[in-house]
Amino acid sequence: MGTVATLLLLRHGRTTANADGGLAGRQPVELDDTGRAQATAAGERLKGLRLAAVVTSPLIRCRQTLELALPEAEPVVEEGLIECGYGSWEGQPLKKLAKEPLWPVVQQHPSAAVFPEGEPMAAMAARAVAAVRAWDARVSAEHGPEAVWLACSHGDVIKAIVADALGVHLDLFQRIVADPASVTAIRYTPLRPFLVRLNDTGGDLAALVPAPGKRRRRAARKADSDAAVGGGAGAAS
Repeated sequence: MGTVATLLLLRHGRTTANADGGLAGRQPVELDDTGRAQATAAGERLKGLRLAAVVTSPLIRCRQTLELALPEAEPVVEEGLIECGYGSWEGQPLKKLAKEPLWPVVQQHPSAAVFPEGEPMAAMAARAVAAVRAWDARVSAEHGPEAVWLACSHGDVIKAIVADALGVHLDLFQRIVADPASVTAIRYTPLRPFLVRLNDTGGDLAALVPAPGKRRRRAARKADSDAAVGGGAGAAS
């Protein structure tokens, strides 16, 4: 898998809405003290990685996260990474929303969930996946197959991208976890994506950078889409 670009999905740090048990949606909620500390810690883990591109949801909590984590970066805003449009649910306590008739649908059949005055979850998933796949192709074309790039987004958006990478239906995406300031890594090969890390909130990220190697013949690179039978040897130390 060392000849395809690596996408790092960074969720924003904890917000005031997260701390209060509310659904922020697209409201301009900001990081709280814990969230700022999480973003700074994520920056320490990302330090030393040469990122070919940094893209972000337009919402302020993602931009604040990147300002703390990657202060020297110049993030590009990607509208496709914006939070799901929860419509009239936005700003309400989750414990109140849990009593709504739509709540079980969101939990068990999210592909059918359409938020009142908001966005269908299936539409959110489609535009987020399209955005990261387009960016990945662009980064690979411009910076080569050993490039690493980062996208900062939101919990449900990241979970939808992971579900696509795993080849599972959106109705199963509630089984996936994306904590504040967590890093998830995906590599898109010609035949299939590989989920390399999921919801990683600690540890060294340097192992995610593909080791430089000689360019191989196109025919030889076909094996990069193959899974390692038996699990493989893991990242080179």
